[in-house]
Amino acid sequence: MDIRFESGALTVSEQAVVLEGFGAHSLEQGAPEYVKEQYKWLGVDRGSRIEAALTAEILWDWMYIDELWVSPDSRGTGVGRRLMRLAEEFARSRDLEGIWLWTQSWQAAGFYDRLGFEEFTTFENFPRGYARVGFRKRLA
Repeated sequence: MDIRFESGALTVSEQAVVLEGFGAHSLEQGAPEYVKEQYKWLGVDRGSRIEAALTAEILWDWMYIDELWVSPDSRGTGVGRRLMRLAEEFARSRDLEGIWLWTQSWQAAGFYDRLGFEEFTTFENFPRGYARVGFRKRLA
């Protein structure tokens, strides 16, 4: 087997091969089927310009919040809380175990704490001098 190194994300066809492989391995092991679903919530102004976004994935019984972004003009208006509330309501409607996410030490740890999330891990010096912090909220 040759190994190729390339920059960038997997192509759609490459990703399909990988997902098929994960799925087949899970079934061989008697694990639940590997099905990852992607969702997004967008906050748009009257001109249809994106002012806020939340992206998430559901894999098995947990929702992973991948990105939560609010434009500088919309920060402090509650739109971040609204997006998180909508994602949580969706997760509850799917009867998921919980929601988890990563944030950076300079970002929004206090925000997630106020929303009822608990810190479950810290990855020090990621990047150097800072930490990556894992938060989760159990729903079940």
